[in-house]
Amino acid sequence: MSNTERPRDSGVQSVDRAISVLEILARHGEAGVSEVALELDVHKSTAFRLLAALETRGLVEQTVDRGKYTLGFGLIPLAGAVSGRLDVTRLGRELCERLAVEFAETVNLAVLQEQYAVNVHQARGPSTVLTYNWIGRITPLHCTSSGKALIAWLDPAELGHLLKDGLAAPARFTEHTRINREDIEADLGRVRELGYALVEEEYEVGLNAVGAPIRDQTGAVTAALSVSGPAYRLPAERLTDMAPAVVDAAHEISRRLGWFPG
Repeated sequence: MSNTERPRDSGVQSVDRAISVLEILARHGEAGVSEVALELDVHKSTAFRLLAALETRGLVEQTVDRGKYTLGFGLIPLAGAVSGRLDVTRLGRELCERLAVEFAETVNLAVLQEQYAVNVHQARGPSTVLTYNWIGRITPLHCTSSGKALIAWLDPAELGHLLKDGLAAPARFTEHTRINREDIEADLGRVRELGYALVEEEYEVGLNAVGAPIRDQTGAVTAALSVSGPAYRLPAERLTDMAPAVVDAAHEISRRLGWFPG
């Protein structure tokens, strides 16, 4: 056995080798067991086991002659998930900056990750005093404008599953947070009716926000655009006045993602 086959941590080394196999196939287009074994400096039996495990998950596949391996279609959903987030950020950046200047408040883009909203981009307006960075922060779905916009248009069965399991015991963050399932469902119904979500001190005392859904080329909600700020600058009336501009910006990002409603 070569030195490279004496793992300090066999699990970590196996993961490292599997990633290396994918990199080899990406570099060469296709490769056989012997070629993979040579590049990894491992026995052919080890290379075969790695390829077989990756093939089982659809990450690699054998060519017609069964002598070579190529990258598999199982990688497409994984790459697509990242690509979608990158596209939303890239295509939405300009509009976020424009809204931040127009309303002089903080603008965020968020995507759905399990039972949370994850902020992937932020633009700050000239009036923002706090320098808190929301990028990468996970926030709850039931009491944020982004979260509500992300889940309000889910398939009823999917939404029901989320409310039953993912939000079975939603946390109360302020006295205004809705934690009763019936109240949350009614609130999401209003979001669908209006086309946007309004939040008044539901997640943080003194913080209000308005959010709208962003759709991909299939029409599915893939992200949310929100504008937030202190309650004294964004009372309910101003949030309502701002909503059409937020919805229009979300629609423009959706259009850039390939969504053209009939």
